[in-house]
Amino acid sequence: MTSHRIAPSPPWRLPPFLWLSVAVHVTVALVLLRWPSTWPWGLALLVLNHGAITVSGLLPRSRCLGDNVTHLPTEWAQQHAAWALTIDDGPDPDVTPRVLDVLDAHAVKATFFCIAAQAQLHPALTAQIVARGHSVQNHSHTHPHTFSFFGMRRIAQELQTAQQTLTQLTGVVPQFFRAPAGLRNPFLAPVLHRLGLRLVSWTRRGYDTREARADVVLSRLLPALHAGAILLLHDGHGARDATGRPVVLNVLPELLKQAQARGLRAVTLPQALGPTVPLLKPHPSGVAP
Repeated sequence: MTSHRIAPSPPWRLPPFLWLSVAVHVTVALVLLRWPSTWPWGLALLVLNHGAITVSGLLPRSRCLGDNVTHLPTEWAQQHAAWALTIDDGPDPDVTPRVLDVLDAHAVKATFFCIAAQAQLHPALTAQIVARGHSVQNHSHTHPHTFSFFGMRRIAQELQTAQQTLTQLTGVVPQFFRAPAGLRNPFLAPVLHRLGLRLVSWTRRGYDTREARADVVLSRLLPALHAGAILLLHDGHGARDATGRPVVLNVLPELLKQAQARGLRAVTLPQALGPTVPLLKPHPSGVAP
C-alpha cells in the first residue's frame, strides 16, 4: 500500500473563528470609547465570545481553533479501504503487550498515542511497539488533566519534551499530536505548527476508560467502522470488567473481525497522512541516552 502524501504546511494563520473573536474585541472597545454607557452590552458580548471559544476547546472534534484531523483523506481511504485504529495513554506494562499480541494475531497495525513519561518508564516496551510495525505518536509528556488551561509556554514545554523523549526511545520523529482527553485552547495550534505536529482527534471513540462492558463499547464503535474512520481505544487508564480484564482486550478481537468482514484494512496515521521521519540510528534497546 502506498502512503498518501500531503503538501507541506503553509505558514500558520489565525483561524477565521479567532479572527472573528479579535473583531468582536476591537468593535466592543471602539463602541465603549464612543458610548461608555453601553458597557453592560459590551461585557455581555465578550462573555459570550469567550464562552464560545471555551466550548470549542471542549469539543475534541472541533476545527474552530485550528486544523484537526478527524478522519483519513476520503479519496485515499476509499481507494485503499483503509481505516485507522488509535490507542491512547500507554504504554502500560500489563495491557500493552497483550494488545500487541491481539494486533499481531489479526495482522493489524495501529497508532499508539503514548504519554512520554510512561514511555520513559518502559523504554523496551515502547521500542517493541515500533519494532512490531506500529506507530508511536505524541500524547503529551505527562497527560495533565488541566492541559486546556495551559498558556503557550507550558503547552510548548509539554509537547517538546514528549517529542524529544519519544524520538529518542523509538528512533522515529512523531508527526501527530492528540490532546489529553481531546481538550485544548487557542494557544495549542501555533505551538503545533512550530513543532511540525498535526492535531489528530478521532471519528468515534468507545469511552473505554469508563465503560467496562465490551458490547457497549462496540456498539459505539461499529457504526463508525468504515473507510476513512479513525477509532479510539485505550491501553492505559482503561476500564476493566468484573474479572479485572482490561475491556480493550474484550473489544479488540470483535472489532478487528468486523473490520475484516467489511473488507477494511487498518493503517497507521503516517501511512495515511504522510511519511515517517526516521533517525539515522534508532536506539535498539529503546533506552534514551
